[in-house]
Amino acid sequence: MKKTALLILFFLWYSNGFAQAEIQKQEKSATSELQIIKKSTNFLVLGDFGRNGEFHQKEVAAQMSKTASTIDAKFVVTVGDNFYPNGVGSTQDPQWEKSFEDVYHQHSLHEDWLICLGNHDYNGNIQAQIDYSKVSRRWKLPSNYYKEIITLEDGSKALLLFVDTTPFIKSYYTKGKEIEENVKKQDTIAQKKWIVNNLKNSDSDFKWKIVVGHHPMYSGGKRKDNKDTKDIEKLFAPIFEEYKVDAYLCGHEHDLQVIKPKNRHTVQYLSGTGCTVRPTGITEGTLFAVSEPGFMTFSVTPELILTQLIDTNGKILFKHELKK
Repeated sequence: MKKTALLILFFLWYSNGFAQAEIQKQEKSATSELQIIKKSTNFLVLGDFGRNGEFHQKEVAAQMSKTASTIDAKFVVTVGDNFYPNGVGSTQDPQWEKSFEDVYHQHSLHEDWLICLGNHDYNGNIQAQIDYSKVSRRWKLPSNYYKEIITLEDGSKALLLFVDTTPFIKSYYTKGKEIEENVKKQDTIAQKKWIVNNLKNSDSDFKWKIVVGHHPMYSGGKRKDNKDTKDIEKLFAPIFEEYKVDAYLCGHEHDLQVIKPKNRHTVQYLSGTGCTVRPTGITEGTLFAVSEPGFMTFSVTPELILTQLIDTNGKILFKHELKK
Protein backbone atom coordinates (compact mmCIF):
# COMPACT_ATOMS: atom_id res chain seq x y z
CA MET A 1 0.00 0.00 0.00
CA LYS A 2 2.81 2.40 0.92
CA LYS A 3 4.65 1.51 -2.29
CA THR A 4 1.53 2.29 -4.34
CA ALA A 5 1.11 5.66 -2.62
CA LEU A 6 4.77 6.49 -3.19
CA LEU A 7 4.50 5.53 -6.85
CA ILE A 8 1.43 7.75 -7.26
CA LEU A 9 3.23 10.68 -5.59
CA PHE A 10 6.28 10.15 -7.78
CA PHE A 11 4.12 10.02 -10.91
CA LEU A 12 2.34 13.25 -9.95
CA TRP A 13 5.65 14.99 -9.19
CA TYR A 14 7.19 13.80 -12.45
CA SER A 15 4.13 14.75 -14.50
CA ASN A 16 4.00 18.22 -13.00
CA GLY A 17 7.70 18.73 -13.63
CA PHE A 18 7.32 17.57 -17.22
CA ALA A 19 4.35 19.89 -17.73
CA GLN A 20 6.26 22.86 -16.31
CA ALA A 21 9.25 22.09 -18.51
CA GLU A 22 6.98 21.88 -21.56
CA ILE A 23 5.41 25.26 -20.72
CA GLN A 24 8.86 26.82 -20.35
CA LYS A 25 9.92 25.24 -23.65
CA GLN A 26 6.87 26.67 -25.43
CA GLU A 27 7.42 30.12 -23.94
CA LYS A 28 11.06 30.06 -24.95
CA SER A 29 10.27 29.02 -28.53
CA ALA A 30 7.58 31.70 -28.76
CA THR A 31 10.04 34.46 -27.90
CA SER A 32 13.37 33.03 -29.09
CA GLU A 33 13.38 35.15 -32.26
CA LEU A 34 13.26 38.40 -30.31
CA GLN A 35 16.35 40.55 -30.66
CA ILE A 36 17.57 41.73 -27.27
CA ILE A 37 19.46 45.01 -27.10
CA LYS A 38 21.80 45.49 -24.15
CA LYS A 39 21.11 48.45 -21.87
CA SER A 40 17.92 49.41 -23.72
CA THR A 41 14.65 50.76 -22.38
CA ASN A 42 11.90 48.51 -23.73
CA PHE A 43 8.16 48.93 -24.17
CA LEU A 44 5.22 47.47 -26.11
CA VAL A 45 2.82 49.31 -28.44
CA LEU A 46 -0.77 48.11 -28.80
CA GLY A 47 -3.72 49.61 -30.64
CA ASP A 48 -7.41 49.14 -31.40
CA PHE A 49 -7.91 46.38 -28.88
CA GLY A 50 -10.85 46.53 -26.43
CA ARG A 51 -13.48 43.98 -27.51
CA ASN A 52 -14.32 41.99 -24.37
CA GLY A 53 -11.54 39.51 -25.12
CA GLU A 54 -13.10 38.47 -28.43
CA PHE A 55 -11.61 38.06 -31.91
CA HIS A 56 -7.80 37.90 -31.40
CA GLN A 57 -7.60 40.04 -28.26
CA LYS A 58 -6.77 37.25 -25.80
CA GLU A 59 -4.22 35.67 -28.14
CA VAL A 60 -2.47 39.02 -28.60
CA ALA A 61 -2.50 39.58 -24.82
CA ALA A 62 -0.94 36.16 -24.18
CA GLN A 63 1.92 36.85 -26.58
CA MET A 64 2.37 40.35 -25.19
CA SER A 65 2.86 38.80 -21.77
CA LYS A 66 5.57 36.41 -22.99
CA THR A 67 7.31 39.16 -24.93
CA ALA A 68 7.17 41.67 -22.08
CA SER A 69 8.78 39.12 -19.80
CA THR A 70 11.50 38.29 -22.32
CA ILE A 71 12.57 41.89 -23.01
CA ASP A 72 11.75 43.22 -19.53
CA ALA A 73 9.28 45.78 -20.88
CA LYS A 74 8.97 48.80 -18.61
CA PHE A 75 5.58 49.97 -19.89
CA VAL A 76 2.88 49.54 -22.53
CA VAL A 77 1.78 52.32 -24.91
CA THR A 78 -1.73 52.26 -26.37
CA VAL A 79 -2.50 54.19 -29.53
CA GLY A 80 -6.24 54.49 -28.97
CA ASP A 81 -9.59 52.79 -29.52
CA ASN A 82 -9.20 51.22 -26.12
CA PHE A 83 -12.88 50.18 -25.96
CA TYR A 84 -15.27 49.20 -28.75
CA PRO A 85 -17.72 50.25 -29.99
CA ASN A 86 -18.61 53.18 -27.74
CA GLY A 87 -15.86 53.76 -25.18
CA VAL A 88 -16.87 53.38 -21.52
CA GLY A 89 -19.77 54.91 -19.64
CA SER A 90 -18.07 55.38 -16.27
CA THR A 91 -15.22 54.13 -14.12
CA GLN A 92 -17.57 51.29 -13.09
CA ASP A 93 -18.40 50.21 -16.64
CA PRO A 94 -18.15 46.37 -16.97
CA GLN A 95 -15.80 46.86 -19.94
CA TRP A 96 -12.97 47.74 -17.57
CA GLU A 97 -13.02 44.14 -16.39
CA LYS A 98 -14.06 42.40 -19.62
CA SER A 99 -11.87 44.34 -22.07
CA PHE A 100 -8.88 45.28 -19.90
CA GLU A 101 -8.35 43.84 -16.43
CA ASP A 102 -9.41 40.24 -17.23
CA VAL A 103 -7.61 40.15 -20.59
CA TYR A 104 -4.25 41.71 -19.66
CA HIS A 105 -4.06 40.00 -16.28
CA GLN A 106 -0.58 38.50 -16.62
CA HIS A 107 2.09 39.59 -14.17
CA SER A 108 4.45 40.95 -16.85
CA LEU A 109 1.71 43.32 -18.07
CA HIS A 110 1.18 44.87 -14.65
CA GLU A 111 3.49 47.74 -15.51
CA ASP A 112 2.36 51.26 -16.45
CA TRP A 113 0.01 51.54 -19.42
CA LEU A 114 0.45 54.95 -21.07
CA ILE A 115 -2.86 55.62 -22.76
CA CYS A 116 -3.85 57.45 -25.93
CA LEU A 117 -7.46 58.15 -26.93
CA GLY A 118 -9.09 57.09 -30.20
CA ASN A 119 -12.29 57.95 -32.02
CA HIS A 120 -14.22 54.99 -30.54
CA ASP A 121 -13.26 56.20 -27.07
CA TYR A 122 -14.88 59.50 -28.04
CA ASN A 123 -18.19 57.67 -28.46
CA GLY A 124 -18.25 57.30 -24.68
CA ASN A 125 -17.21 59.06 -21.49
CA ILE A 126 -13.72 60.50 -22.04
CA GLN A 127 -13.49 61.77 -18.48
CA ALA A 128 -14.13 58.25 -17.17
CA GLN A 129 -10.97 57.03 -18.92
CA ILE A 130 -9.03 59.88 -17.34
CA ASP A 131 -10.56 59.21 -13.91
CA TYR A 132 -9.75 55.50 -14.11
CA SER A 133 -6.12 56.55 -13.61
CA LYS A 134 -7.12 57.07 -9.96
CA VAL A 135 -8.69 53.61 -9.78
CA SER A 136 -5.97 51.57 -11.47
CA ARG A 137 -2.28 51.58 -10.55
CA ARG A 138 -1.28 50.88 -14.15
CA TRP A 139 -3.76 52.88 -16.28
CA LYS A 140 -2.08 56.26 -16.94
CA LEU A 141 -4.14 58.95 -18.67
CA PRO A 142 -3.75 62.25 -16.82
CA SER A 143 -5.54 64.28 -19.53
CA ASN A 144 -6.54 64.14 -23.20
CA TYR A 145 -2.97 64.96 -24.18
CA TYR A 146 0.19 64.89 -22.07
CA LYS A 147 3.91 64.13 -22.11
CA GLU A 148 6.16 61.52 -20.56
CA ILE A 149 9.91 61.82 -20.19
CA ILE A 150 11.73 58.49 -20.29
CA THR A 151 15.18 58.18 -18.73
CA LEU A 152 17.45 55.85 -20.71
CA GLU A 153 20.13 53.58 -19.26
CA ASP A 154 22.92 56.17 -19.63
CA GLY A 155 20.86 58.90 -17.99
CA SER A 156 19.88 60.63 -21.24
CA LYS A 157 16.20 61.16 -21.98
CA ALA A 158 13.53 60.50 -24.61
CA LEU A 159 10.40 62.60 -25.03
CA LEU A 160 7.02 60.92 -25.55
CA LEU A 161 4.19 63.27 -26.51
CA PHE A 162 0.70 61.76 -26.34
CA VAL A 163 -1.62 63.76 -28.60
CA ASP A 164 -5.40 63.65 -28.98
CA THR A 165 -6.01 63.43 -32.74
CA THR A 166 -9.78 62.88 -32.84
CA PRO A 167 -10.75 66.57 -32.37
CA PHE A 168 -8.57 67.45 -35.38
CA ILE A 169 -10.74 65.31 -37.70
CA LYS A 170 -13.33 67.56 -39.32
CA SER A 171 -15.77 64.77 -40.19
CA TYR A 172 -16.36 63.92 -36.52
CA TYR A 173 -18.02 67.30 -35.97
CA THR A 174 -21.01 66.16 -38.02
CA LYS A 175 -21.19 62.50 -36.94
CA GLY A 176 -23.94 63.06 -34.40
CA LYS A 177 -24.27 61.28 -31.06
CA GLU A 178 -21.67 61.52 -28.34
CA ILE A 179 -18.55 61.83 -30.50
CA GLU A 180 -19.79 65.13 -31.96
CA GLU A 181 -20.51 66.54 -28.50
CA ASN A 182 -17.13 65.43 -27.19
CA VAL A 183 -14.99 66.85 -30.00
CA LYS A 184 -16.75 70.21 -29.81
CA LYS A 185 -15.61 70.54 -26.19
CA GLN A 186 -11.92 70.34 -27.16
CA ASP A 187 -9.62 73.28 -27.87
CA THR A 188 -7.53 72.17 -30.84
CA ILE A 189 -5.75 75.53 -31.08
CA ALA A 190 -4.47 75.15 -27.53
CA GLN A 191 -3.41 71.56 -28.15
CA LYS A 192 -1.53 72.44 -31.34
CA LYS A 193 0.28 75.23 -29.52
CA TRP A 194 1.18 72.79 -26.73
CA ILE A 195 2.56 70.28 -29.26
CA VAL A 196 4.71 72.89 -31.01
CA ASN A 197 6.03 74.36 -27.75
CA ASN A 198 7.04 70.95 -26.41
CA LEU A 199 8.80 69.97 -29.61
CA LYS A 200 10.42 73.35 -30.18
CA ASN A 201 11.93 73.58 -26.72
CA SER A 202 13.30 70.05 -26.56
CA ASP A 203 16.18 69.92 -29.06
CA SER A 204 18.99 69.95 -26.51
CA ASP A 205 17.16 67.98 -23.83
CA PHE A 206 16.23 64.73 -25.55
CA LYS A 207 17.98 62.04 -27.56
CA TRP A 208 14.69 61.04 -29.17
CA LYS A 209 11.36 62.69 -29.90
CA ILE A 210 8.41 60.31 -30.17
CA VAL A 211 4.80 61.34 -30.72
CA VAL A 212 1.89 58.99 -29.97
CA GLY A 213 -1.55 59.54 -31.54
CA HIS A 214 -4.45 57.52 -32.87
CA HIS A 215 -4.95 58.58 -36.49
CA PRO A 216 -2.22 57.93 -39.07
CA MET A 217 -0.63 60.49 -41.36
CA TYR A 218 -0.13 57.85 -44.05
CA SER A 219 -1.67 54.47 -44.84
CA GLY A 220 -1.70 51.79 -47.48
CA GLY A 221 -4.79 50.24 -45.92
CA LYS A 222 -8.51 50.97 -45.97
CA ARG A 223 -8.01 54.68 -45.32
CA LYS A 224 -5.21 55.21 -47.84
CA ASP A 225 -6.96 58.00 -49.72
CA ASN A 226 -9.31 58.99 -46.92
CA LYS A 227 -9.75 62.71 -46.31
CA ASP A 228 -9.27 62.21 -42.56
CA THR A 229 -5.82 60.72 -43.19
CA LYS A 230 -4.90 63.55 -45.53
CA ASP A 231 -6.04 66.11 -42.95
CA ILE A 232 -3.80 64.56 -40.28
CA GLU A 233 -0.83 64.50 -42.67
CA LYS A 234 -1.39 68.13 -43.64
CA LEU A 235 -1.55 69.19 -40.00
CA PHE A 236 1.15 67.10 -38.34
CA ALA A 237 3.74 66.19 -41.00
CA PRO A 238 5.12 69.76 -41.36
CA ILE A 239 5.36 70.15 -37.57
CA PHE A 240 7.09 66.81 -37.16
CA GLU A 241 9.53 67.66 -39.95
CA GLU A 242 10.35 71.10 -38.61
CA TYR A 243 11.10 69.82 -35.11
CA LYS A 244 12.62 66.49 -36.21
CA VAL A 245 10.22 64.04 -34.58
CA ASP A 246 11.90 60.66 -34.92
CA ALA A 247 8.85 58.40 -34.66
CA TYR A 248 5.08 58.70 -34.80
CA LEU A 249 3.18 55.80 -33.20
CA CYS A 250 -0.45 55.40 -34.23
CA GLY A 251 -3.30 52.98 -34.98
CA HIS A 252 -6.83 53.38 -36.41
CA GLU A 253 -6.13 51.08 -39.35
CA HIS A 254 -6.50 47.42 -38.32
CA ASP A 255 -3.16 46.28 -39.65
CA LEU A 256 0.57 46.66 -38.97
CA GLN A 257 2.48 49.18 -41.08
CA VAL A 258 5.84 50.95 -41.10
CA ILE A 259 6.02 53.95 -43.42
CA LYS A 260 8.71 56.53 -44.16
CA PRO A 261 7.93 58.71 -47.18
CA LYS A 262 10.84 59.97 -49.26
CA ASN A 263 12.59 63.03 -47.85
CA ARG A 264 10.70 62.81 -44.55
CA HIS A 265 12.51 62.55 -41.23
CA THR A 266 9.70 60.95 -39.23
CA VAL A 267 9.01 57.21 -39.43
CA GLN A 268 5.38 56.23 -38.81
CA TYR A 269 4.71 52.98 -36.93
CA LEU A 270 1.08 51.87 -37.17
CA SER A 271 0.04 49.18 -34.67
CA GLY A 272 -3.72 48.63 -34.98
CA THR A 273 -4.28 44.87 -34.68
CA GLY A 274 -4.85 44.37 -30.97
CA CYS A 275 -7.95 42.31 -31.72
CA THR A 276 -9.28 42.56 -35.31
CA VAL A 277 -7.59 42.80 -38.70
CA ARG A 278 -8.54 43.87 -42.19
CA PRO A 279 -6.74 43.92 -45.55
CA THR A 280 -3.84 46.32 -45.99
CA GLY A 281 -1.65 47.49 -48.84
CA ILE A 282 1.17 49.86 -49.71
CA THR A 283 1.57 53.56 -50.23
CA GLU A 284 4.50 55.84 -51.02
CA GLY A 285 7.15 55.14 -48.43
CA THR A 286 5.80 51.78 -47.22
CA LEU A 287 8.57 49.72 -45.64
CA PHE A 288 6.29 46.94 -44.43
CA ALA A 289 2.57 46.16 -44.17
CA VAL A 290 0.73 43.05 -43.03
CA SER A 291 -2.76 42.01 -41.92
CA GLU A 292 -2.00 39.96 -38.83
CA PRO A 293 -3.11 40.32 -35.21
CA GLY A 294 -0.22 41.52 -33.11
CA PHE A 295 1.72 44.41 -31.60
CA MET A 296 5.13 46.09 -31.64
CA THR A 297 8.10 46.28 -29.31
CA PHE A 298 10.44 49.26 -29.04
CA SER A 299 13.95 49.00 -27.60
CA VAL A 300 15.52 52.41 -27.08
CA THR A 301 19.14 53.34 -26.44
CA PRO A 302 20.82 56.74 -26.94
CA GLU A 303 22.01 55.63 -30.39
CA LEU A 304 19.27 53.25 -31.57
CA ILE A 305 15.55 52.49 -31.64
CA LEU A 306 14.85 48.89 -32.62
CA THR A 307 11.23 48.11 -33.50
CA GLN A 308 9.95 44.54 -33.82
CA LEU A 309 6.50 43.59 -35.16
CA ILE A 310 5.20 40.43 -33.52
CA ASP A 311 2.21 38.16 -34.24
CA THR A 312 0.23 35.96 -31.84
CA ASN A 313 2.64 33.03 -32.35
CA GLY A 314 5.64 35.10 -31.34
CA LYS A 315 6.93 35.31 -34.91
CA ILE A 316 8.92 38.43 -35.75
CA LEU A 317 7.18 39.77 -38.84
CA PHE A 318 9.51 42.71 -39.41
CA LYS A 319 12.34 44.63 -37.75
CA HIS A 320 13.26 48.27 -38.23
CA GLU A 321 16.13 50.34 -36.87
CA LEU A 322 16.42 54.07 -36.33
CA LYS A 323 19.94 55.27 -35.67
CA LYS A 324 21.36 58.57 -34.44
